[in-house]
Amino acid sequence: MSGQLLNKYVWLVETIHRSGKITLKEIRECWQRSGMSDGLDLSPRTFHKWRVAVEELFGLIIKNEGSGEYRYYIENADELSNDNMSSWLFNNISVSNLLMENLSIRHKVLLEDVPAGQDFMEPVITALKNDQMVRMTYKGFWREQTSTFDLAPYCLKMFHRRWYLVGQSRGYDKAMVYALDRISDLEVLPEHFHYPDDFDPASFFRDSYGIIVDTTCDVELVRLKVSSRQAYYLRTLSLHHSQEEVMRTDQFSLFEMRVRPSFDFRQALLSMGEDLEVLAPEWLREDIGTALKLAAKRYRV
Repeated sequence: MSGQLLNKYVWLVETIHRSGKITLKEIRECWQRSGMSDGLDLSPRTFHKWRVAVEELFGLIIKNEGSGEYRYYIENADELSNDNMSSWLFNNISVSNLLMENLSIRHKVLLEDVPAGQDFMEPVITALKNDQMVRMTYKGFWREQTSTFDLAPYCLKMFHRRWYLVGQSRGYDKAMVYALDRISDLEVLPEHFHYPDDFDPASFFRDSYGIIVDTTCDVELVRLKVSSRQAYYLRTLSLHHSQEEVMRTDQFSLFEMRVRPSFDFRQALLSMGEDLEVLAPEWLREDIGTALKLAAKRYRV
């Protein structure tokens, strides 16, 4: 599929979603005014082909009212805001299209660098799709030497601009997490494996904050007291899917969540500094307090 055709599908979804409900006549008028039409009309036949393609690619269903003005709308528009791959792909393609159409202001748009590792995305995707083993040369963050081993890949996860591969090495009894930017070589092997029936990617990470799945760390009810200014941030970008705001005042808010308070979670709490106080569990409160005291001691505060 050409990128140009994909852009047209994205345009159609955005046009309908932005309008809420819109007639085919209005869609064709919008198309004529767009910079993508080159003055050409959008025929009803082409429109319906695009409808089918949008559902197949993004899982978005474009329906017709069936009466009245016979307007079109996206039946499952909530999918555009859900945390799933289709939503992520659509939103990224949409933003990419917008930037490509406005390259004249590229010096005014600042983006974040993504660590290396994306060179291995294609073979990893192939292995995931076909349940094939991979041979990987890898160097962990805390290791001096690389190691090469065979791995059954289970899923991919993005966290803090990095891609991570979850899989089970040959001879091991549990799945591990590997950063793609720590891979120096990877090849897809002809050998296939049976994808475990009891493995679900979402469930694997459900109780974790990020990509550290530390089963030695129990899932606990964490209660946080957060300053009003920091609370605005947590409302729009929660620490965990289980997060709930249980109290709000002019000075602070109380948040609760059930999560494994692993290393990366504790680092996230420490990053909020004076704007956050851990209320429970007690051991986590003491852990964060000790870390802050050590930091203050380094600065002789």
